[in-house]
Parts: sequence; C-alpha cells; structure tokens
Amino acid sequence: CDYFDLPQKFELNYNCFIPKNFADKIKKSGADSVLWKQFIPQPQEQHLETGLLDPIGDKIHAKGAGIIHRYHNRILFTPTTNCPIICRYCFRKNELSSHDKIFNNNLDQLQTYLANNPKINEVILTGGDPLILSNSKLIQILERLHICKIKFVRFHTRTPIILPSRIDQELVTLLNHFSSRFQRLILALHVNHQEEIDEEVKTALLRLRECHIDKLTQTVLLKGVNNTTNDLVELFYRVLECKFTPYYLHHPDQVKGAMHFHLPLEEGREIYLGLRNRMPGWALPHYVVDHPNGHGKQFAFNPETLEFSGQLLNLQGKKVSLT
Repeated sequence: CDYFDLPQKFELNYNCFIPKNFADKIKKSGADSVLWKQFIPQPQEQHLETGLLDPIGDKIHAKGAGIIHRYHNRILFTPTTNCPIICRYCFRKNELSSHDKIFNNNLDQLQTYLANNPKINEVILTGGDPLILSNSKLIQILERLHICKIKFVRFHTRTPIILPSRIDQELVTLLNHFSSRFQRLILALHVNHQEEIDEEVKTALLRLRECHIDKLTQTVLLKGVNNTTNDLVELFYRVLECKFTPYYLHHPDQVKGAMHFHLPLEEGREIYLGLRNRMPGWALPHYVVDHPNGHGKQFAFNPETLEFSGQLLNLQGKKVSLT
C-alpha cells in the first residue's frame, strides 16, 4: 500500500504478489496503465456476487498429484502452484501462492498415471508457472517425461515477461538439450499487451532463438486492457518481432472477483473479426473460450459464419479458404 500509494485499509480477497523489479515498472507506468490494471488490486474485486471459483472445470477433471486430464491424449501437470506474479484476472488465483512449498514432487505418481494411460502423448506443464522452478527441478521433470516416452512437452509460462533474467544461458542450454529428446518441445508465453514487452523482455525472448523449440504465445482478452483490435494487432506484431507466433486468444473466464475484466462474447467476436482483416492467417491466433463444465477449449469464432460491414454472410457449410 505504501509503495503504490493505495488506501491503508485496502481489503484483499485474493493474495497480491509482485517482484520488486516488476513493481518498479508498474509504478513508473502509472495507475491508468495496462500493467497497473492487471496486477494491482482493484475495488471491483469485492464484487463476489457473480463469477465462478472454478470457471473452467479444473476440479472436475483433477486426478490428484497435480494432474488434470481433460483431453484423451494430453494432460496438464502442475509441478508448482506458485507464480512469479499474481494476475488479478487469473482463473486459478484461489490456489496460487497459498503456501511456501514451491516444488510439488509428484513425479512418481505422474509416471504411474502415464503408464496406466498409454494414449497420452503430450504433457502440458502449467501451474503456477513451471519456469520459476530451478533448472535442476526442470531436468528432473523432463527426464521423467522422456522415460515415459512422451512425444510433446509444452511449458505454459509468464515468467519471461515478469522475470526476464530467468531466460539465461543455462536455461537456453537446458531447453536445447531436451529439444532433441521429444518430437516437440514447446514454450507458450502468456502476454497480454505490447507494453509488457519492453527492451529488457525483448532481449530475453530473443535469447531463445538459439533453442530448437516451438515458441508460441497465448493472450487473454481483457476489458480495459487489450479489448480493441488495435491493441491486439500491435501486440501480435511485437510478438512476431521476438520470433514468437500467436497461438491462443482466450475469451476471459468468468472468474469470481474478476468479472470487471469480462466482456460479452459478441464483442470479442467483433474484435477478432477486425483482427482477421488486419493480420496474415499464419500470425492469427485461435480465438477460444473455456467451458465452465470442464469440457475444454471451444472455438469462440465460427469461420463458417462471417460478418462484414454489419451484414451477416452465412456460408451454409460451404468450404472456404481462410488465408
């Protein structure tokens, strides 16, 4: 409260955690900035009459030991529930940083589960944020997945944005080493606005050019942060400068205490349609929405129904080339 000049009696329904270096960036950007809106508690968080505690149905598909099995051939694995920062819109913020234990060493249980489910060929490391773990912990996880003959490993991370110093030569060497042990090693970076990618972050991201890995991004569409076509176009071209490819644009989840970030699906579709008209197809992310019943991601934009200049064109099932 002192550092950000907030009211001393500011009530928190959800934990607040911000590294000092990133706090400096937020403070410099000011109270009206997109950084402030994403990470500094707001009075709207007190409105708990709407939204869900488990907005994408994680608990429905939780198998214990940090495993979430929502799709038949891939699982989520959370080796940590801690993040380098707590985003105020996060759909898992009720679980984050709730204890001091950083590493959930459930690798034996993970190996047993994979052995009992041989159709699984991809493990998505999420959390929390797997890249806040030490390199030695990451090696333990990747070695175990290699033993289990997993083909695809995906890291979901916000760490390079919040702690760019984490992308050092040791991590680059580690990722390069394991890239040959899997068919694909993928890093999916969570980034929401071009202001998050300053020169320090860009330099860190470009270090990953040395890695033989797939570099993707995922972005959450947030009211008051990036809910214009211009915002997203600027972000995605900035991402491309850093040699990453836009992968997912998430419609915001219905998170209790974060509904002030939510916007109607129709508004999101209009924004995405504008994005389609201004971005090449190879740089256009999938616009998706997570269903609260845990059924996973669904396309939020139907390419068979396109809207131009306010007129609805129904293609009636005809195949079209989407370039």
